[in-house]
Amino acid sequence: MPELPEVEAARRAIEENCLGKKINRVIIADDNKVIDGISPSDFQNSILGKTIVSARRKGKNLWLELDSPPFPSFQFGMAGAISIKGVAVTKYKRSAVKESEEWPSKYSKFFVELDDGLELSFTDKRRFAKVRLLDNPLSVRPISELGPDALLEPMTVDEFAKSLAKKKITIKPLLLDQSFISGIGNWIADEVLYQARIHPLQTASSLSKEQFEALHTSIKEVIEKAVEVDADSSQFPSNWIFHAREEKPGKAFVDGKKIDFITAGGRTTAYVPELQKLSGKDAEKAAKAKPAKRGAKPKEDDGDGDGEEDKEELEKEDDGAKLKKGQKPKGRGKKPTLKRKTKDSDEEDDDDDGGDDSEAEEKDIKPRGRATKPAIKTKPKEKGGNKKPKGKKS
Repeated sequence: MPELPEVEAARRAIEENCLGKKINRVIIADDNKVIDGISPSDFQNSILGKTIVSARRKGKNLWLELDSPPFPSFQFGMAGAISIKGVAVTKYKRSAVKESEEWPSKYSKFFVELDDGLELSFTDKRRFAKVRLLDNPLSVRPISELGPDALLEPMTVDEFAKSLAKKKITIKPLLLDQSFISGIGNWIADEVLYQARIHPLQTASSLSKEQFEALHTSIKEVIEKAVEVDADSSQFPSNWIFHAREEKPGKAFVDGKKIDFITAGGRTTAYVPELQKLSGKDAEKAAKAKPAKRGAKPKEDDGDGDGEEDKEELEKEDDGAKLKKGQKPKGRGKKPTLKRKTKDSDEEDDDDDGGDDSEAEEKDIKPRGRATKPAIKTKPKEKGGNKKPKGKKS
C-alpha cells in the first residue's frame, strides 16, 4: 500500500518530468466514488490549458500546483498510483498498471497529456482513493487535519518524547494516526517498531527515555532510506522485517528470529517476540489474559497488513482521524463477511492478494456504466505544433 516513500517517489517523478508543461488534453473517469465532489466535465474544463508549476506532498497526499487554482489533489488510499508513460515510477504490490496493459489503464481516474506529448495518469484499481479539485488543498480535509509530515516536518527528540508521554493508547495505532504524524502506514509502523525493539501493543506513555529515542531514530532512518531508493523495496536493507512480512506463519524470519503476526489497532502486525517484549503493566495485563494462538495471521488477509479487516482503520488513517481518548485496539480474529466480486475486479492481478481488501471495496460499489466513454477536452493545436500522440480512453 502506498505510504510516504511511495507517494514521495511519485511526487519526485512529476517534479522531474512535468514542471513547466501545459495540459493539452484531459480525461477524467466517470466514477464519483473516486472523483470527489465535481463532475468529470467541470474537472476537465478547470485544468485544461493550465501549466504544472510544482508537485507537493503532505503525508500520503499529493497535489499538483498549476499556474492558477484550482489544483488536482490525490489521496492514494489502498492502491492509488501515479504513472508517467515512458518514465519509471516505483510500483508496489497493488499498483494496477503493468507494462503489458493498455494505456491509459482501464483503472485510470485522472489522465492528462502535456504539450510535449508526455502523458500522466493516476490509477486506482480498488477505488479507495480520492481525486479532488481544490483551491487550497492545505486548508481542507484531509490535509488540513494532518499532523507534521514524518519526512519534511520531523519532531525533535524532546518534542516526540513529550508528545508520546501524554498518550495512553498503544504505540502501533498511535503511529498510524495521521493527526499525530502524517505519512506512516502499516509497513513503516511495523518496521520502525522492530528496529526500535518495541512491542506494538506497548502503551505509548509507558515507554522509557531510551525507547523514545530509539523510536525517533528508527522513524527518521527508515523513512529516509526508503525515500532515498524511491521506495524500491528490492533496495531496502536486508535486515528489515519488511522482507518477511508476507511469509506464511512459521516460515517468517528476520535475522534468524521468528516473526509472529498479531492484530494491533485493527491492522495486521508483524513483530519479533524475542526482541520486542511487553514491559511493566502491559506485560502484567498480557500475562493475565487468556493465551492466544501465536503465529497465525488474521483470516482473510494476505499478510501485508492491508486485508479486509483493515478497511475502517485505513480510512481513519487516510482521513487523519484522531483516536479517541482511551480507545483500545480492535479485537483479533474476527472474520469479515465476504462479498461477491464485481466485474471491476481483476482476477489475474488479485492472485497474489489472497482475497484481501477487494471484498471490502465491493460491498458499497454500485456498478457504473464502464462502457460509457468520458468526455475528452482537447486544447487546439498551436500553429507549427507537433502531432499529439493518441491515447486510448478508459
